[in-house]
Amino acid sequence: MPGFPNIVRNLPEADAPFRDITLWLLRGSTASLIFVEAQKDSEVPSHSHGAQWGFVVAGEMTLTIGDKTRTYRPGEEYFIPAGVPHAAKLKAGVRVIDFFDDPNRYRPKAR
Repeated sequence: MPGFPNIVRNLPEADAPFRDITLWLLRGSTASLIFVEAQKDSEVPSHSHGAQWGFVVAGEMTLTIGDKTRTYRPGEEYFIPAGVPHAAKLKAGVRVIDFFDDPNRYRPKAR
């Protein structure tokens, strides 16, 4: 599959400061989920927030969590505890699904 299917792409895009990365947002009353797709090799600078769990659907992503760096490939999952600094390097074409314990981690882009 070359990208996420239309049932994902029809979700609202998340308002995020990342270049060349698209995030589609699914929000619930207690948590949120994003579908991430990098159009080009991209970086997400170090930051922290509430707990996050995710996995790579396709492609490759290098994630630094605290002081540990690891490359993740399809089917591999990760957990980032609340408040732990982390950063990512996404390869073009990578697709990731991330779950946050915060329903307001991202907001929909203004239309």
